[in-house]
Amino acid sequence: MLKHKIQDLMNEPGCATNQAKSDGDRKKGCSKSLTPGAAAGGCCFDGAKIALQPITDVVHLVHGPIACEGNSWDTRNSHSTGSDLYRLGFTTDMQNLDIVNGGEKKLYKAIKQAIAKHNPPAVFVYQTCVGALIGDDVDAVCQAATERLGVPVVPINAPGFVGSKNLGNRLGGEALFEHVIGTVEPDDVGPTDINILGEYNVAGELDQFRPLLSRLGIRLRCSITGDARYRDVASCHTAKANMVLCSQALITLARKMQEKWGIPYYEGSFYGISDTSEALRNIARMLVAQGADATLLDRTEALIAEEEAKAWARLEPFKARLTGRKVLLYTGGVKSWSVIQALQEVGMEVVGSSVRKATEADKARALERLGGDEDKLADAITPKDMYAMFKDGKADMMLSGGRSQFVALKARTPWLDINQERHVGFAAYDGMVAMIEQIDLMINNPIWEQVRKPAPWEV
Repeated sequence: MLKHKIQDLMNEPGCATNQAKSDGDRKKGCSKSLTPGAAAGGCCFDGAKIALQPITDVVHLVHGPIACEGNSWDTRNSHSTGSDLYRLGFTTDMQNLDIVNGGEKKLYKAIKQAIAKHNPPAVFVYQTCVGALIGDDVDAVCQAATERLGVPVVPINAPGFVGSKNLGNRLGGEALFEHVIGTVEPDDVGPTDINILGEYNVAGELDQFRPLLSRLGIRLRCSITGDARYRDVASCHTAKANMVLCSQALITLARKMQEKWGIPYYEGSFYGISDTSEALRNIARMLVAQGADATLLDRTEALIAEEEAKAWARLEPFKARLTGRKVLLYTGGVKSWSVIQALQEVGMEVVGSSVRKATEADKARALERLGGDEDKLADAITPKDMYAMFKDGKADMMLSGGRSQFVALKARTPWLDINQERHVGFAAYDGMVAMIEQIDLMINNPIWEQVRKPAPWEV
């Protein structure tokens, strides 16, 4: 069943690249062969876990050795405005005897213990390589536990060996679609309810654009999965529109929700002033098309005008300090294109953007914003080439994830975390100002002039 599910996910009608392939190539899917012994990034289990763990009030139970839970636990800085249950680590801690005798009984006992102690609305059980290789039937255990204990127990069948972290994201979304979404019928359905897919509330970013939606009378029925509650996810099929932030991870979920419940979706971004404004406009248009009050469009334009004026006024002092400064953007997905315009809006020049983990649509948007210069796009840049860029003065700063920071710091170049480990939110109008403030603090810090000087004993 898992094999067929993976083939289905790899044959995504919502992906333009996939549809442009021949029938033979499409059957092969889009996974890349990995080199044994080489670091290949996160595994499938890791992708499913980080995609679903921001659901804050459920027990996230990992069926495998304790190292699997330890490897992925709390790696994404997702905030919660409610329960902290998602911050606790739960694992069956499989040992040698469990591998010999099977771990299904141990898994059931762990589920029962977690429910008795924490009384969660649901338990998510993650299959790992060890449980899958010895043949533990996680689906059957979860079904039995649901029937006997009266609490939904959801199997997340995404063992690490079946593919990449991105495939894990999609399998996590598939588990929500099959077992969670549509299982609760709310009694408060409204004409302006929306869902946002692929938003994980990193550094509390939801609170940077959720108030904007509230001011327009738009209710965020569910964010999948940042700061989400189980009941919110279970009832999100009643929303009138879906906005997809990370299309590579959850485009399949958006398409299937459209096919089953008729919820239209579009891909957008809340990074940067212009993109935030366009996201609000698109949400308003979709809701009006679904029957919402047409005055929503005028109210949206009034809000955009007000918020843009305030944001530009706050950004004005930074333009003289940042205009012309060159940035290397080394990230992926939606940020590979959305952050480009955010930087360009204050006069900075993006000299390169990584499009790893990005869809073809992401790449096209990035290319457009870089003036059509394909040389500025790269799937990956080797540490050696990256170091040379900084030493040759081709970039004044790098925005990336934590794993790349040491190349910049070794070259005595400012670096700012743009990925999920950061502790500052960069979304919407306030987030844009916060991002530019952080960039200014970093790139104009006097420490860089000092560390670039020769050591006293070299003079």
